[in-house]
Amino acid sequence: MPFLGQDWRSPGQSWVKTEEGWKKTTADDKNNNVSVESSFCVAEQQECFNKENLLFSLSYDMAAKKRKKDMMNNNTKVPYFHREKWIYVHKGSTKERHGYCTLGEAFNRLDFCSAIKDTRRFNYVVRLLELIAKSKLPSLSGVAQKNYMNILERVVQKVLDDQQNVRPIKELLQTLYVSLCGLVQDMGKSVLVGNINIWVHRMENILQWQQQLDNIQINRPTSTGMSLVELPASLQLSIMQCLSDGRDLVSLGQVCPELGALTEDRLLWKKLCQYHFTDRQIRKRLMVSDKGHLEWKKMYFKLSRCYPHREQYSDTLHFCTHCHILFWKDTNHPCTANNPESCTMSLFPQDFINLFNF
Repeated sequence: MPFLGQDWRSPGQSWVKTEEGWKKTTADDKNNNVSVESSFCVAEQQECFNKENLLFSLSYDMAAKKRKKDMMNNNTKVPYFHREKWIYVHKGSTKERHGYCTLGEAFNRLDFCSAIKDTRRFNYVVRLLELIAKSKLPSLSGVAQKNYMNILERVVQKVLDDQQNVRPIKELLQTLYVSLCGLVQDMGKSVLVGNINIWVHRMENILQWQQQLDNIQINRPTSTGMSLVELPASLQLSIMQCLSDGRDLVSLGQVCPELGALTEDRLLWKKLCQYHFTDRQIRKRLMVSDKGHLEWKKMYFKLSRCYPHREQYSDTLHFCTHCHILFWKDTNHPCTANNPESCTMSLFPQDFINLFNF
């Protein structure tokens, strides 16, 4: 039996045009409908119907292929995005399924366009884009690479509209540009899919996005309520303790001298170091001042250059080890709906990429 696709088992049905419209029929139905006393005219009419069905099928296939080609063409103005809430991750070929799920396929099929509009998932998607830009971009298919750039464009546009999360996107664009500079030099070695002129044009877009982010001006909010500067010092310090990035504290301290004095609080930087780094890492990078006190602020930035920060996300992708489904948390996966204590685990961006390392 020849291999016809991912599932070689066929139900044996075919579409046939009748007077009432198109209907599905099997071989047995055709045999029962054919009369023994059929005349030559009926047979000729059936042959005409078969030719018409064949021509319609060919024209339909050609039209479908043309629409798909136009949708994936680089000149298409409206990009196509999948909006699947969950996918099945199969890691090997079976009789029912041929091939396996790759990183590019998962990136194409999962609904990342809606995820970037969700505040809880925005940082998760940005971190995933950064990890792919560092080392996994050549492993993506041509469609996945194009989808990557389309999602990135939407992320940049969201930041320009909302005027939030500017610094992470700048770092993402810089990481991607550096990676592409090295990959474009290796064009012709099957590193990137597509014409080199397309990637040069995409690199020009990245430079343009970087310039737009550099020229962004944060508008002052129109709220008439109390501002952060007008709050008591104790409340200001409590708000600062909710920040998980030391660079945000430094930026906040540049607003006014009063906030600048609060951001120098040693206990604030101590908690920040203990949150991101282990005791063993801290002991290796101890820094003592002339007065015998630990320089927690200097230690934080020194530790940041040596060790990765602790990742924190409001929402992540989840993976069910029972049915091998990859899904967002609020998609009502059947296993979690029927059994809340099912074998599901939360995936950080690096865990998501490691899931497809076969």
